[in-house]
Amino acid sequence: MKQTAIWIKQHDTALAAVFAALSAGFVMAILNQPTWLDWAFARHENQLSWFIRPLFLVPFCWFAFHCSLAGIFITLFLLLTSMCWFPQPAQTHPLVKDFLAFEKNWLLADWNATKMAFSLLVPASLSLLACAFWKRNLWLGLATLAAIAVMKTVWSLFFGGESGSTVITPAVIGLLLGGTLIYLGLWRKGDDN
Repeated sequence: MKQTAIWIKQHDTALAAVFAALSAGFVMAILNQPTWLDWAFARHENQLSWFIRPLFLVPFCWFAFHCSLAGIFITLFLLLTSMCWFPQPAQTHPLVKDFLAFEKNWLLADWNATKMAFSLLVPASLSLLACAFWKRNLWLGLATLAAIAVMKTVWSLFFGGESGSTVITPAVIGLLLGGTLIYLGLWRKGDDN
């Protein structure tokens, strides 16, 4: 186990690059193959994927705290692909279907300056989150985590209308549980390694 940890640490940047490329490849494949996009979004109707996605920010922050680019990019890859992990549910709430239809249409519609600005908030906020924990700034990290949950909810409600309300519960539970786990896991125990 120790040998594996040493090998990973020695190849941290290369592993990060591999998983960054895999993430980009996944996004491009999904966006450029309508059948794959439909397949992925059908599985994303399973709200288990909605509830686990915010929890990926816990290992993301842990790896940032431990200065592991590989861990950060592996976690991002897992977060992206998690929309496909669960089977399509037998029944889906109409508001969930409406919101996912909105998201899919939003992704496929023409890209203008406003859409690009909103889209850039995702990597910018994740970068700020990683930097905060890399520098071991608990309060900036937790504030960024809260801002991510609030921005996702506000964006969903503003652009998705009533169907956007479906993200509120997963966002709040993810924020509360994630923030608590991060605080207890990294600071309460005095994890300085």
